[in-house]
Order: sequence, then structure tokens, then C-alpha cells
Amino acid sequence: MFPFICIFASKMKKLVIISLMLCWMLSLSAQFLNSGDTIAIISPSSATDTATINGGIRTLEKWGYPCIVAPHALADYHGFAGTIDERLSDLLWALRTPSIKAIMCSRGGDGAAHLLSRISLDTLQRYPKMIIGFSDVTALLCAQARAGVMGIHGSMCHALKTYEGNDTVSQALRGMLAGHLPTYRIAPHPLNITGKAEGIIVGGNMSVFNDLAGSDFDPLFIDGIVLFIEDTGEGMSKVDRMLHNIEIRGLQKHIRGVIVGQFNKYKHPENGFDDMYALLNEYLQHWHIPVCYNFPVGHAHLKNFPLLTGAKATLEITSDKVVLDYNNSH
Repeated sequence: MFPFICIFASKMKKLVIISLMLCWMLSLSAQFLNSGDTIAIISPSSATDTATINGGIRTLEKWGYPCIVAPHALADYHGFAGTIDERLSDLLWALRTPSIKAIMCSRGGDGAAHLLSRISLDTLQRYPKMIIGFSDVTALLCAQARAGVMGIHGSMCHALKTYEGNDTVSQALRGMLAGHLPTYRIAPHPLNITGKAEGIIVGGNMSVFNDLAGSDFDPLFIDGIVLFIEDTGEGMSKVDRMLHNIEIRGLQKHIRGVIVGQFNKYKHPENGFDDMYALLNEYLQHWHIPVCYNFPVGHAHLKNFPLLTGAKATLEITSDKVVLDYNNSH
């Protein structure tokens, strides 16, 4: 955090806000990669294998980014990629090593939130490097957003190994790493709620960020956000409770727009709702903000275009199109 001394609480609050705003501005200009920059591969969640990591490295190095694998990235401790201490040490090593310019997670799964009880927002602010991942890595991306640092909600080693970086989703990630920010245009959906919103992009896997509720890393504490949500394998009744959790805490007031991504592997219809979108609409139609459905972000790789988290973007929804633009919001 930028150092300051302040006597009065009101002034301190203002300076904290200014500090975070400066973090966002500096992050936007300082974090993108140049050819030859080194990317660290870490495994903050579930255990993975050598083939997955090596396949991801082949694609990243083909793009011009040499890679270095964290000491415990291939560990296996009761299904996690090492103990909490081992996984935390890998993250801190990647953040603190000056020659490492970005951090890609090998996979998701479970366990990334373990690390947050032992790391501070101050540490994430001090080392503003993009963390790349999705699913369980949502926990780290939300923590970075709370610290005013950008990350990339996007493909990890498995997808880069499978598609060898040649598909449109991987190419979008390649461009984002280099600072080429997208303007996404997608088809309308019958449940869309029209309008225009500008805010800081945060969110990801709904069940993961819901588990951060009330902590220093809760992304819903950021005022003026465009929230994106996706999930896999979560039942409709559980998603209903997550939405109610947002409302009962009164945090929908911080949300300027909602991007609804892909929800899959759940039982439906249920409780009179045909599908998850119908359930979501039951809540979101009363928030009186723009909402788009069926955005290509989620657990199916070819419907998981990268989103720059912790950065401002403009969401515009009309009757015939949806546009998410990073290029006219800073």
C-alpha cells in the first residue's frame, strides 16, 4: 500500500480510497507482458500432473513467454497440490521474484482460499502481478481485485495443453497478456435487461466468491462493480441461497451491472424453474440494473473467454446486442 500518515479518520478514509484508485491506475499500465517476460506456473488448488503443466508451458513458450515451475507445483497432499504452507510459499515466491512478471495457475479444483488466511491485501498491492486462472482461482482473483490489482479470469494449463493455443479463446488470452484489451460483442438473450453500466469487473465462480463473504477479500465490498457469475455442479437451491446472501447483506447496491455466464452440470427443472437463468432472473429483475445472459465465460473452454478482473469496463445491453468494452473505460 502507498505509505501515508493521517491523524483524522475522515482523511484516512479518503486517502485509502485514493490509494486504491492509484493502485488500479498503476496496475493498468504496469502489469501487461512483453515478449521474453517470464511466467511462473503454480498450483494453489488441487493436485495436477506433469503432462498438464508441460503442455501449458509449450503453448506459453510458443507465445514468447519463458516459464518457470514453482517448487511444489506437482506436490500432492490429500488431493491438494501440497500443504497450505507449501502452496502459499509458491505464491509468495512468484509474487516476490522480480524476474517473474505473471503467474499462471496449473488448474482449479479446491483449496486456493486456504492461502488467503495467511496473506494480506498489502502484500498483493506491493506485488501487482497478474494471476491467471478461473474456477477455484476465483478466490485469488477476488483478493487481487480488493487490493486494486488486475488478474485474468481465463484458461489455465489444461486448456492450453489441449488446444495448443490455436483456438479463439486461447488467442484472446494471448492478446490480453500483451495488453490488447478486447471489445466483446455477443447476441441478445430473451432475459436480458437493457441499459449501460461502467464499473470494475469482478466475480467468477459463484460458489467460490460466495465463500469469501464478509472477509477482507469479498469482492462485493467494492462499490461500483460489474459482477460476472458462472458455476458448475451447483444445484439451483444452492444458487438461490447465494443470491439471497447478496441481498440480505445489502450488497447489491454496489453492483452496477451483471454478466451471467455459463451454468452447467446441475439438475433442472427444479422448484418450478425451467433452468438456472430463470431462477437468476427471479432475483436480478428486481435489482434495476443492466443484466446480460449467456455470456461466454465458464467451465467449458470454448465458452470461457478471458476477462480482465480488477479493471474498469463498460457493459452496454440493447435489444439487439451486448457489448463489453475495456477500451473506453479508463
